Amino acid sequence: MARPMKRKETIRRKTIENMKSLGTYKKEYDPLINVYSDLMSQYLQATDEFEASGFEYETETAAGGSKKSAIVATLENLRKDLLAYSDRLCLNPKSIQSGNIDTPKKSKLASLLSEAN
Repeated sequence: MARPMKRKETIRRKTIENMKSLGTYKKEYDPLINVYSDLMSQYLQATDEFEASGFEYETETAAGGSKKSAIVATLENLRKDLLAYSDRLCLNPKSIQSGNIDTPKKSKLASLLSEAN
């Protein structure tokens, strides 16, 4: 298993790479990317723990009933947070389809040059 700091840095680099390929990266987004990378790292760690537990979805309560295990609740919350951050960073199809991406505009000179060719 990857160490958490190494995993987080790998996620951060890959996120920036993906955003650059989509044309959505700006240096000003780095703090948001750091939070997203941290959340994704936590999600992967929690998923590893859930798998190691044998995918134990419910736990027994003191009253003899059952309830959702803490790891499942954590995973659900992390998924919601990741979805929100991926929307803000334009990393999912929904955010791309909704037009949240500002496509770079061509300058008048670039437009004229492309028309000339």
